[in-house]
Amino acid sequence: MTRSESKPPGCFGNLEIVFPMGQNGLRDTPEPCLACPFKVACLKSAIQGRDGLKVREEQIDRAYESGMIGFFERWSKKKAIERRKKSR
Repeated sequence: MTRSESKPPGCFGNLEIVFPMGQNGLRDTPEPCLACPFKVACLKSAIQGRDGLKVREEQIDRAYESGMIGFFERWSKKKAIERRKKSR
């Protein structure tokens, strides 16, 4: 790694930059991020942060809308996420 590659860029771990919502309603990694040497650590950091709970909620809502989970399972999972948000 060169000196410029040893320090993460300013967008490191910012969910809305490294994993933004696309026009189709799904999150996708932009092309510049795919070429970044920090992409794996950056995405992990973004998902593990407080904003990562938002991604988890989106996944639960999609599962509910597609019929993969029922109302009570959705409610239970979203309630658990709300508790985690409050504890952080």
